Amino acid sequence: MGESAGSARRVLGLALPALGVLVAEPIYLLFDFAVVGRLGALPLAGLAVGGLILTIVSTQLTFLSYGTTSRSARLHGAGDYRAAVAEGVQASWLALGIGAVIVVVMQILAAPITDVIAGGHDIAGQAQSWLRIGLFGAPLILVTMAGNGWMRGVQNTVRPFVFVVAGLVLSAVLCPVLVHGLLGAPHLGLEGSAVANVCGQVVAAVLFISALVHERADLGPRVGVMRAQLLLGRDLIARSLAFQACFLSATAVASRFGAASVAAHQLVLQLWNFVSLTLDALAIAAQSLVGAALGAGRIDPAKSLAWQITRWSTVFAAALAVAFAAGYVVVPGVFTTDAAVVDQTHVAWWYFVAIIPIGGVAFALDGVLLGAGDAAFLRTATLGAAIVGFLPLIWLSLVFDWGLAGIWAGLTTFMVLRMVAVAARTASGRWAVPGSDIQIRNAER
Repeated sequence: MGESAGSARRVLGLALPALGVLVAEPIYLLFDFAVVGRLGALPLAGLAVGGLILTIVSTQLTFLSYGTTSRSARLHGAGDYRAAVAEGVQASWLALGIGAVIVVVMQILAAPITDVIAGGHDIAGQAQSWLRIGLFGAPLILVTMAGNGWMRGVQNTVRPFVFVVAGLVLSAVLCPVLVHGLLGAPHLGLEGSAVANVCGQVVAAVLFISALVHERADLGPRVGVMRAQLLLGRDLIARSLAFQACFLSATAVASRFGAASVAAHQLVLQLWNFVSLTLDALAIAAQSLVGAALGAGRIDPAKSLAWQITRWSTVFAAALAVAFAAGYVVVPGVFTTDAAVVDQTHVAWWYFVAIIPIGGVAFALDGVLLGAGDAAFLRTATLGAAIVGFLPLIWLSLVFDWGLAGIWAGLTTFMVLRMVAVAARTASGRWAVPGSDIQIRNAER
C-alpha cells in the first residue's frame, strides 16, 4: 500500500469524491423534505412513508454497488482491468432486469403495503400517490448502484460524483417548480416531488450506461458472472433486509403515534442517513483499497489500512456528533415550521447524536469486511443485532407507549451490537483471505 503518507493520499483521493456522491442524495432528500414540508404535516408524512418504501425496495439490492465493488476491486488489484469493468456490465443487466420486476410487482402491491405501514389512515393515501410515480425510478436507481460499484472497484470515484450530481441538480430544480407550481408549471403538490425524482434518476442512469459503452466492454449478458454476483448478493441482501426490517418497523410504529411523530421520525432518520452515508465515504475507500490489496495478495497492508481508516472515521464521527448536538434548536426548524413535528424531533435528537460516533467505528469496519468479501459474517452479525437488540425494543415501545424515545433507544442498541461484532471480527484477522476471486470466501465459511 506504500508509505503512510501515500496511503493517506490514496484514501482521501477515493474518499472525498465518494463523499460527494454519498451526501449528494441525502442532501437532496432533505431539500425535498423541506419543499414538501411547506405543504403541511400530512403530505410530509406521505413523503416519509412513500419514500421509505421505495428506499427499502431499492436498497435490498445493495450488492449491485457494494458486491460489485468487492469483485471489481479484487480483479483490479490482480491487474485484470477488463474483467473488473465486465463486472459493471453484468451488474447493470441485473439492475435493469430486477428493476423491471420491482416496478410491476410494487405497482400491484402499493395500496396494501402503504396501508400496513401508515396504519390505514390518510397518510396511506398520500404515500401511495407519491409511490406509484416514484417506483418508475427503481430500475434507474439500481443502474446507478451498479455504476458506482464497478467504478469504485477500479478506484475511480470522480466520474460517479459528476454523474450523480448531474441527476440530482435536475431533480432539485424541478422539485419546487412542480410541487408549488412555480414559473408557470402545473401545481402537482406531493406528486411533483416524485416526478422530479424520476427525471433526475434518468439522467444519472444514462450517464453510467454511457460510461460502460465508452470502455468498449463486451455489453452482452454473461449468465455465469451474474450468477456469481447473485451468490455474493445473497448475503448482502439478507444483511440489507435486517437493516430495513428495523427502519420499516420504526416507521410503522411511529405512524401509530400520529402524523407529527412519523414526520419527525423520518426527518431525524434522514439526518441519520445523511450522517451514515457521509461516514461511508471512508468505508468505500477501505473497501476498494482492501479488496485490491487482498486481490494482489498483500495481507499486512490490508490489515494496517483497516485500523487506520477506522481511527480517521471515529474522529470524523465525533466532530459530526458535536455539530449536531449544537444544532439541537436550529436544525429541525430548517425542515419544518410545524410545532408538533419540531417537538417530536427533539424527543429523538439525543439518541441520534449518541449513535453518530458508534457509526463511525461500525461503518469503517463494514467497509473493510465488505472489501474482503466477508459478506456472510456481516449478514449474521446484522441479523443478530436486529433480532436481539432492536425488534424487541421497537414493539415494546408500541405496547407501552414509549413513543419516539423507545424507537430510537432500539436503533441505538442495534448500532452498539453491530459495532461490537464487526470490531471483534476485524481484530480476529480471519477476514484477510488473499486472491483475486471473491468467491474464495465461500471456502472459508
